[in-house]
Amino acid sequence: MFPKLHRRASAAELMDDLTNGGEELREALRELRRLNRLFAASAPTLYGIKQLWREAGKPKQLSITDVGAGSGDVNRRVLQWASRQGITLMITLVDMTEEACAEARQLYLDEPRVQVMRGNLFTLPEARADIVTGTQLLHHFSEEELPHAVASMLRAARLGVVVNDIHRHWIAWMAVWLATRTISSNRYILNDGPLSVAKGFRSQDWKRLKQAMGINQIMYSWRPLFRYAVVIGKPDSYLSGRS
Repeated sequence: MFPKLHRRASAAELMDDLTNGGEELREALRELRRLNRLFAASAPTLYGIKQLWREAGKPKQLSITDVGAGSGDVNRRVLQWASRQGITLMITLVDMTEEACAEARQLYLDEPRVQVMRGNLFTLPEARADIVTGTQLLHHFSEEELPHAVASMLRAARLGVVVNDIHRHWIAWMAVWLATRTISSNRYILNDGPLSVAKGFRSQDWKRLKQAMGINQIMYSWRPLFRYAVVIGKPDSYLSGRS
């Protein structure tokens, strides 16, 4: 049962199969919101956003594009923070599936600061937002695909990128395995929850990404509960249009 975690798992998650979906996927997205609350998934995203915001001089207007957003629930804490700071904030949630977009629209039905767009990470317009975020997104990509994914996020950002993803650790795997079997019978949750931990990251994975991209501005830090916050300031090479 217990997977080998010395390297990232390569198996695809059920959510990566875009030929499936429907109500079962929508149910999984709702239950994922419960897991995100349980494991404090929003905290590393907000941590990274605050860092880029401070480095930019604490602007009073801010735009964020959240890619692979699912139902976008981690952004509720971001909205609360912006309100406390007096920041005029606009968030665009981007996901490839109509099920995720429908859940996001329902969740933010009465929130004018959030818009939902069905789209693809690799087709985002250049410099479309101040900050581009990806929560539990990058673990869906192989090591070879990661530089291209991060480069696409950087091209779409004006200030930088925030990545929030899972620490690949046996404690995290056991916690998620137990939690998913306690709260859910949904096959997406039962399969993809533990698998996402096995596909997660350790510090050496971020070091290899940094070397592969040749970007010194990639800063990563461990955050509770078994998460990494990765903050990437936009390099001059991207500001000048290099892909």
